[in-house]
Amino acid sequence: MTRIPGIVLAGGASRRMGRDKALVPLGGRPLVAWTVERLAPQCGALAISRHDGRLDGIDLGLPLLGDGEPGRAGPLAGVLAGLDWAAAVDPDATHAVTVAVDSPFLPSDFVARLAAARKAAAGEAAVASSCGRRHPVAALWPVAARHALRAALLGEGLRRVGLFLDRFRPVAVDWPSAPFDPFLNLNAPADLAAAEAVRATTVP
Repeated sequence: MTRIPGIVLAGGASRRMGRDKALVPLGGRPLVAWTVERLAPQCGALAISRHDGRLDGIDLGLPLLGDGEPGRAGPLAGVLAGLDWAAAVDPDATHAVTVAVDSPFLPSDFVARLAAARKAAAGEAAVASSCGRRHPVAALWPVAARHALRAALLGEGLRRVGLFLDRFRPVAVDWPSAPFDPFLNLNAPADLAAAEAVRATTVP
């Protein structure tokens, strides 16, 4: 059976962080390196999706995917680039997973639980949840969704990940938030400080 391809979405503008979030250091290493390290053992092929297809100053030995659609269409453009890549790199893959670049504490059972929940519910997609809310970027997508997504981006101007994901009736998979939220959002310097505190007490 094919292993599920994975895509790290690293194309955000990072305005609140004030610098490129992918390269922000946590424990002396860029966030993208932490996220890749957590996701890689859970996937087959793995790629990083960037709006411009570049990741200056660091080489993780992974494909860098640029947005195939014109303009800055946001994370959905990154999802589309990832699904197109997944279809090409593994023609047998029916699904692919995406995570945000600021996922340094991604659960080690992330992919397995999403895949099992989707299969049990006979659904098309699955999405991670914690602290009473969903995380649409942390999701398992049908690779075939790329066709509808391209149409939604170009024809509808859709930009919200959750709205598009809902078209596939995703089953929500909840993770405990204690002792910390594994999907902690790192959007601002204060969030990074909180992540440093978690890392200092939980990560070897």
